[in-house]
This record gives sequence, C-alpha cells and structure tokens, in this order.
Amino acid sequence: MTNVVALNVPTRILPLEARVAALLGCFSQSRRIGEDVFWLKENAELLNILECTGQPVSSQSLQVYEGFYEQAEKRLQFFPQYYRFLLSLALDLEDLGMPGDKAQRMVDFAKSERLPMAELSDLQRAEARRLMIRRGVESVKDAGLDDRLRNFAARTRTFTLPNKKAAYELTHISFYLSEYGRRDPKLSVEGKLSLHFAGLTAFLDQNADLLAEVCIALRYASVVPPTIWTDWLEGETVGFEIDEGDHVPLNDDYHEFLVCNWHQAVAGSSIFRKSFGGGRMRFDRHQRPTALREISQVMLSLDDARSTDWEVMRHRMAPQLSPEARDVLDIAAESSSDFGAFFEGFARAGRA
Repeated sequence: MTNVVALNVPTRILPLEARVAALLGCFSQSRRIGEDVFWLKENAELLNILECTGQPVSSQSLQVYEGFYEQAEKRLQFFPQYYRFLLSLALDLEDLGMPGDKAQRMVDFAKSERLPMAELSDLQRAEARRLMIRRGVESVKDAGLDDRLRNFAARTRTFTLPNKKAAYELTHISFYLSEYGRRDPKLSVEGKLSLHFAGLTAFLDQNADLLAEVCIALRYASVVPPTIWTDWLEGETVGFEIDEGDHVPLNDDYHEFLVCNWHQAVAGSSIFRKSFGGGRMRFDRHQRPTALREISQVMLSLDDARSTDWEVMRHRMAPQLSPEARDVLDIAAESSSDFGAFFEGFARAGRA
C-alpha cells in the first residue's frame, strides 16, 4: 500500500525587478491598446508609482514603451487634451532610465500652446505645474495657487462627510505640493486633520483605495497614520487575487492594487509581492460590505434623536447596527483620538 503525501509548496515569487517587468509588460501590451485613453491612465499611474518610490526598473523592461516614446511628441500635438497623461508618461520613462529628451520638447510645446490655461481646476493646474517644472518650465504664474489649495484642505468640516471626490482631491493636494514626498507640502494643522478625517470615512467605507491614498498623503505631510489603518491595508494588499489569461475581463480593481502597493512602498515594505506569470492580468480585491451606508442609514432614521456626542450616539446606534457594521465603527473609533471631533460633523445634528 502506497501512502501519498501532498506537499503544499508555496508559489515562487520572482525578484522585484522581474515582478516589475511583468507588470510593465502587462499594462503596456496586454490589457489595453495604446490608442485607448485608459491605456494612458493605467500606464501613467504605474510608472508614476515606480518613479516616485525609486523602484528598480531595468532598461530591458522599459523597451516595451519604445513605440509609445517614439510617437509621444506627435501624440501630444494631435491629442493636446491628454497632455497631462502624455507628459507624465514621457517624464517618468526618462527619469526611470529611458534614453532621450523628448519630455523637454513636450513640456516646451505645452508651454508654448498654453495648455495649462485650459484648466478650470486649481488641482489640475497644480498637477500641470508639477509636471512641467520637472524640466525647468513654469507652466503658469499664479502666486495664489498654493494658498487656495491649502485653504481647501484646511476646511475640516468638508471631510467629516462622505465625499469621495473631495477626499481624493485632498490627497492629491498633498501629492502635488510635496512633489510626491520630496518636500514639505506645508499643510496646516487643519489640513492634516482633514486628511485624518478623510481616512476615518474611508475606513468606515472599507475603501482600501482611498485609505491607502490618505495614508500616503499623511506620510508626505510627515504624519504617521494610525497603526490600525496601516495593518488593515497590509492585509488587504496581501489578499489581492490575480487572474491571468488572454480573455480575462478588465473591469477589475487594478487601481486599488497599485495604490495599496504604493502605500506599502512608502511605509517601507516590499512592493508587488505576488506571483506574476506575465501577459494579460486582472486584479481583484475581496469585496467587503461597507459599514458606512448602514451607519448613515441608522443615523438618518434617528432624526431628532441624533446627537453630536459620540459616546451618546454610540449607545443609541448599537442596537440597530449589524455586528459587522458595529465592529467597523468601534475599530474606527479606537483608531483615532480625534474620532469625537470627526463625529461632531459626521452626525449632522442640531443644525437649523
């Protein structure tokens, strides 16, 4: 009689340079075609993370972008509406080691065509300025731009309420003003508190994408995020599942995967610790039920019984919440000494 012993052999994880090469190959060649604006978005995000965190990228790995790089100037002239994507790609490719100086000419073109003047948003003007100054070109003269961005960040009440658009804009203010961690963004005490409040809302929503961005933005502002948040993000990062195949659908969580790994790099941990086979890949995070909606519905139902006092509301809300939502709410409160101040705005109680 033969005994068969099954061994659980751990999946071999390639060295970092090989993992990066597999991701670059996937995003540049296997997920979308280069004429798709989503190709620009996905690849700009990946290259930006690699550049700003100083990851090792071999010259061989960058060869997958040679076709794009050769046509980058012509694409900018024909698609000036995408100039921020195109500048970001060219700048990061060169700064990661791609030989050439096309980015300088592209920045000069954007300046001569006054492309940043087409932006209505202060945040987009800040992004354009950040990109163009990397080649020594001042995009627009606007002495009040930084003050307006910091004033937006300093309105803490904005971030006590669920508002993903405002929260993502807040994180990007820290990114641009800090040059992605290269200098002090000079956020006020209130601006840093706004980031903390946005993180609390993201945690209640179990939104790893937004919470990772908040934690990165806090670190760029020289603030250490709560350990409860970073431990949770580490677990979420490990939990991503990757499917490979020529026809896997792409309505996936790729951005969350990239940002969670970006956070790991900024926190000093290893990045992209997965087994990549190359080719077309999709990235999926285990979906967790959000507690935020349930908490908001219970608060709304309390109507005039709502209070800005967290300790009072904690006991009023608990019987009406599911155990899962109650746990998330309790953990969020435990994670922050400022939860009481956050809850004053979150409760929306006692207003005329």
